[in-house]
Amino acid sequence: MPWTAASRSMLKAPVNRIIPFSNVDGPGNRTAVFFQGCPFNCLYCHNPETIHLCQSCGACVKTCPAGALTLGGDGAVHWDSAACVQCDTCIRTCPHDASPKVRWMTVEELMTELRRSMPYIRGISTSGGECTLQNEFLIELFTEVRKLGKTCLIDSNGSFDFEKDPRVLRVSEGVMLDVKAVEKRWSDQLISHPRDTVLKNLDYLLKVGKLYEVRTVILPDRDRENEETVRYVAAHIGDGCFYKIIRYRPFGVRERWQKLLGEFETDRDYAERYAQLARDLGAKKAYVV
Repeated sequence: MPWTAASRSMLKAPVNRIIPFSNVDGPGNRTAVFFQGCPFNCLYCHNPETIHLCQSCGACVKTCPAGALTLGGDGAVHWDSAACVQCDTCIRTCPHDASPKVRWMTVEELMTELRRSMPYIRGISTSGGECTLQNEFLIELFTEVRKLGKTCLIDSNGSFDFEKDPRVLRVSEGVMLDVKAVEKRWSDQLISHPRDTVLKNLDYLLKVGKLYEVRTVILPDRDRENEETVRYVAAHIGDGCFYKIIRYRPFGVRERWQKLLGEFETDRDYAERYAQLARDLGAKKAYVV
């Protein structure tokens, strides 16, 4: 269904990238849309270039081997997507955990790109960064996607209080929620943000039937912290949703935090211990990735 003049909005959101086909971002083949910006600063973040907006410092312009970045007369860094060779030198150069390749898009512009993959996907998943920072945009986007008979899922760190503003839940199938840590001191260190809203969302989304999946990263040699989180989540969700036990992988993690968290990925057998613990506690849909 094409947009009418009355339905068009000039609301824009910063889109970091679009993955046309993904089988790891919810059920079936999906298009994943990654938005820029995140209130968390997780030590093990594997895409830290999505945390902040570009500050146009120009550091990336000097290092781009393809000349795809320029500092314009407006003082902003401009990206030439046609010239870009996707080497990510700019991301490795950036001192601000940002990307100069973000596109500010309207829902109409984003839908134009999404329509290309619509015949081949079950739906879309929005991620980041933290996609719920663009809540008003998501409501408009999901409304249009659902008109095409496709599903919409939210991949969230839980910082957005869904109970206070449940509108986006009404136009989506549910939330894939990260519960990274439950013990306050460890959570504060790990994500640099209060975890109270995350834990509130865990209960609320389960109660209203909008919790599709919970995700916890299992770090190597963090027995106490891993167990506390898994026990808490499993006791809350039971068999009410999937529980994805994610092995820590250092790929993309900032070098200074690799030294703290580990330079090698979590052993599968070690992670499986926690999946089995979750299943023993009633979370029958726990599995390791």
